[in-house]
Amino acid sequence: MAKELFPIHKAEFVISSPRADKCPDPDRPEFAFIGRSNVGKSSLINMLVNHKDLAKTSGKPGKTQLINHFNVNDEWYLVDLPGYGYAKVSKEDRKKFMGMINHYVKDRKNLVNLFVLIDSRHEPQKNDLEFMEMLGVEGIPFSIVFTKIDKLSSNQLQKNVSAYGKKMLQRWEELPPQFKTSASSKIGRTEILAYIHQMIDATKSHFVKE
Repeated sequence: MAKELFPIHKAEFVISSPRADKCPDPDRPEFAFIGRSNVGKSSLINMLVNHKDLAKTSGKPGKTQLINHFNVNDEWYLVDLPGYGYAKVSKEDRKKFMGMINHYVKDRKNLVNLFVLIDSRHEPQKNDLEFMEMLGVEGIPFSIVFTKIDKLSSNQLQKNVSAYGKKMLQRWEELPPQFKTSASSKIGRTEILAYIHQMIDATKSHFVKE
């Protein structure tokens, strides 16, 4: 059996926070995951850390309503953020979620990268493009994760990914890093974990313990 390149020895829930200022101390690198409701975020997180139900999956959109922190290998935090866009919650709750998300991504000092999940089956969605534009304006480092790529042909996948690229390049000078994933077949797992470890190495000097 081949040796795993980026083994996950520990992945455990730490805390659910209603606001960014209630999150754990920013004493280690943090990688957050976000996307529109029902994009497959919980399934992707569970696949990454090799844990069947670390993040709670649900057929009901909008289930994640708090900022959920997970300790991975006592080395970095994985953060599951509430979804944006359509969910069967009130307009007031959606506004509250977006306020929470904006506060978190703009003010969380140890956030190294935000993984923005995009359902690969759909053509470019307005709220995805607007959200990524906000990240660009605010200078928040992010990458795009196309999910559920096993659900469509390689030609259709390439067409949909290219459509996002064309849309973004109308307003962006260059595209952020991109990953293509499938939670069920573990496609993209090694690439995302390699990227996380690369970023951890690059930011080590910021997290030297006294």
